[in-house]
Amino acid sequence: MDQREPLPQTGGGVFLTDAGLETVLIFHEGLDLPGFAAFPLLEDDAGRATLRAYYEPFLTLARERDTGFVLTSPTWRANPDWAASLGYDDETLAKVNRHSIELMERLRADAGAGQPVLIEGLLGPRDDGYAPSAIMSKREAELYHAVQLRVLADTACDQAAAVTITYADEAIGIVHAAEKAGLPSVISFTLETDGRLPSGQTLAAAIEQVDAETNSACAYFMINCAHPTHFADAVADGGPALDRVRGLRANASTRSHAELDAAEELDDGDPADLGARYVALREALPNLTVLGGCCGTDIRHVRAIADAWLTP
Repeated sequence: MDQREPLPQTGGGVFLTDAGLETVLIFHEGLDLPGFAAFPLLEDDAGRATLRAYYEPFLTLARERDTGFVLTSPTWRANPDWAASLGYDDETLAKVNRHSIELMERLRADAGAGQPVLIEGLLGPRDDGYAPSAIMSKREAELYHAVQLRVLADTACDQAAAVTITYADEAIGIVHAAEKAGLPSVISFTLETDGRLPSGQTLAAAIEQVDAETNSACAYFMINCAHPTHFADAVADGGPALDRVRGLRANASTRSHAELDAAEELDDGDPADLGARYVALREALPNLTVLGGCCGTDIRHVRAIADAWLTP
């Protein structure tokens, strides 16, 4: 998609997306995902079939509810450091990123959806998605993430999204790198139980900083990997910066990130309650259009969110 063209989801309507891919594969499918990485499944027929079986119900739901869909590639960990820890060199990493978008293309072609289906190339943070041990400068982040973004830009990817981002400088580097690669970018911040980024910055301040230092080049912002109870009070007053938030992928559990890290069993929360909490955020986040889930969520949660949101 031309970087200069507005993305359809920035014009309104409802676009569903998927849920907690990795937690579904680990806890529901019983798979071992070293490094919490799903992209190695792209390497063989059995893995690709597993990924197809995960994505297809979400595309069916979007078709049944007559919504758009953001089809997000399984490449959250497909960046140089994480991939190297799993034995991937630069060449094999580039190949797996391309293969991820090829799978998304096939899924989109098979979906038969009446509304737009956008392919989103997914990026994750360089370090831990909850508590990074090393902080990059904006320039370091740009150079680091440019490796994955240049590959994605040479595919049928419509947009790039970086999720579970914990501090503004990494987001700024990603937006700059995406702009140079010619891809529309989306930044999704994770929030702690106090509604702030792990860096301590407020969501509004992080969005304002990213926009100020990138000339508002980011297509829109999202929140992911936090439960609505963690940030509902923090966003209650709304404001211009929060008007830039168009997507929400919440966790199923009300547990903190530290508690989730230590948990040996999945806390899948209450899908109906989660859907109601999405609806309750409409006033504070009036431009929400992209709705899905994160850790602990599955098709049940996204169905409950869609039904709550679309109920007159």
